[in-house]
Amino acid sequence: MTRLAPPATGDTAAPTEPRTSPPTPSTGWTSADALPLYGIPAWGAGYFGINNLGHLAVQPEKDPARRIDLFELVEGLRERDIGTPVMIRCTDVLRHRLREIREAFDAAIADHNYDNTYACVYPIKVNQQRHLCEDLRDAAAELGFGFEAGSKPELLAVMALTEGQPDMPIVCNGFKDSEFIETVILAGKLGRHVIPVVERFSDLELLVKHAEHYGVRPRIGVRTKPSAKGVGRWESSAGMRSKFGLTATELLGAVEFLKAHGMADCLNMIHFHIGSQVGDIRRIKAAVNELAHIYCELAKLGAGLDTIDVGGGLGIDYDGSLSNSPSSVNYTVDEYAADIVYRVKSACDANGIAHPRILSESGRAMVSHCSMLVFDVLGASVFPTDADAESVKALLIAEDKRPQPVLELIDAYEAIDTPRVNLVEIYHDAAQAIDEAMSLFNLGYLSLPIRSAAERLFWTIGKRVLDLARAKGELPDDLADLPRRLSDIYYANLSIFQTLPDHWAIDQLFPICPIHRLDEEPTRRGILADITCDSDGQIDKFIDRRETSKPTLELHTLNHGEPYYLGVFLLGAYQEVLGDLHNLYGDTHVVHVSFDDSEGAGDWNIDEVIEGDTVKEVLSYVQYEPENLVKAMRREVERAVKSRTLTVREAKNLLKFYSEGMEGYTYLE
Repeated sequence: MTRLAPPATGDTAAPTEPRTSPPTPSTGWTSADALPLYGIPAWGAGYFGINNLGHLAVQPEKDPARRIDLFELVEGLRERDIGTPVMIRCTDVLRHRLREIREAFDAAIADHNYDNTYACVYPIKVNQQRHLCEDLRDAAAELGFGFEAGSKPELLAVMALTEGQPDMPIVCNGFKDSEFIETVILAGKLGRHVIPVVERFSDLELLVKHAEHYGVRPRIGVRTKPSAKGVGRWESSAGMRSKFGLTATELLGAVEFLKAHGMADCLNMIHFHIGSQVGDIRRIKAAVNELAHIYCELAKLGAGLDTIDVGGGLGIDYDGSLSNSPSSVNYTVDEYAADIVYRVKSACDANGIAHPRILSESGRAMVSHCSMLVFDVLGASVFPTDADAESVKALLIAEDKRPQPVLELIDAYEAIDTPRVNLVEIYHDAAQAIDEAMSLFNLGYLSLPIRSAAERLFWTIGKRVLDLARAKGELPDDLADLPRRLSDIYYANLSIFQTLPDHWAIDQLFPICPIHRLDEEPTRRGILADITCDSDGQIDKFIDRRETSKPTLELHTLNHGEPYYLGVFLLGAYQEVLGDLHNLYGDTHVVHVSFDDSEGAGDWNIDEVIEGDTVKEVLSYVQYEPENLVKAMRREVERAVKSRTLTVREAKNLLKFYSEGMEGYTYLE
């Protein structure tokens, strides 16, 4: 374990930079203005804030007095040769999040006089990274939580991960073959609390076969297909056409099949799933109500039920809008827990059935908040917005040209600040004129210097129109494309495909903001382009509480020689395990941090550093043998030396760079 504390002398910052906050700009901008701009209080859920240096800080227990300065942490990592991009996991946030879920259900159970217990199980498909799962296991052991495995490899991982935890519940979902089910039966004989879930009737037949062979009476769960449907991107997970589960007719057949084998008492759990990231609490209420009544009916038929598993669906408020949009939820964890407990209790009381133990598979809600990615900006493409009409007029005179589109751009430029100006009309005129100017250039009637002048006029007009429209407090529909058209392009040292696959694939929004300079007003607006060579490798949709999304992000002007860091947040669920090797960019560095105030407020520990993939490692993933590649390059270099196209010294340097490159980080260093 490495201790990294922000020392009083500030030696975790760049040596040329003072540790004091920059002077407040004349605009009167303060850090408080950055909070609503980036939506930090809304999506941050209390885990993030801004300190008096203008740096984003992690508040692991939602306590502003106990903070981890992200900028100082990243700078400290850089001094230790752990560069960006880097994934930071905060163990204390993970533990606090699990406690919140535990406390929400404990409160609901007490409020409703519910006569049983609750446990949350973590589906490791959400993020199977070993260090995260170990942190979660340690917290789960204290809270009575467990794990869910959806495949044979996941089951084998979970069984070893939970060594010495015989009472920790393990739910087994997904397709199963004979070997999978035999492993489950033997794990039960080992004394493990394993619950295989029947997804298809053939699963039940295999379970009974192996149970009878080994003389075991297993705990069996069965998944039902609810008529209630989910909502959002994953609503097809539920309903009668869902991939998994038994229909009502098949449920009745399952009970009769178990009775015929004298094992009806082994049917202990009923389970369903209505989709991930369910944003509307009404869908959850309806589905749980249906599941509770199915539970009661099966109990009346003689099934030995004692557990009800409401599956996944507990969502995350990614955009901070607290709505039923695909990137948000219109409920809190407390409301979620209260509704589930109340509806299960009501159905059971109405039918005279004992209250069951409640399980939920709330993986996204458990781990999303604890992980964040910090990356550096490599540079920016900024459109020029500093043209003036007089210089363009002088250019036209010098070239003895009077192209009508350029004259119209000059007229539009000079009309912007006139009284009662129509901004929409000005923009329409400018857009038409620049299109016509480009046509003239393509036909050979416009010189390159005049084309450049026309472009600068257009960008300047657009920027001025946008500023004036925003000053009036609204952006007309006809100007809706203007922010994106005028936006800068900031080049981000990351791969969208590796780190944010859900953003690329399904337009999932994640909170993004600078982690420093938050006490400076961001004067630029841009999109983010990654370092892959794919045109899809960019982020051009950002969270906005007022709209579904916004096309640009507020950013600061880059200062030469100084790093500029941005963070992407709420990444703990799915992103690390879904990422691919586009352009052979591999896993980023991962750092586990925890808060430690044993030697004074503001200290933290670096508990674990998992270095990102090297070039050699990612090449081996796609069946290249790095040693053979080096040998091939050596042969090529020797041929070049013999033909005198390379000197011996040049050949030596090339081989040195090639070999060292194999051991280097796949991202830009």
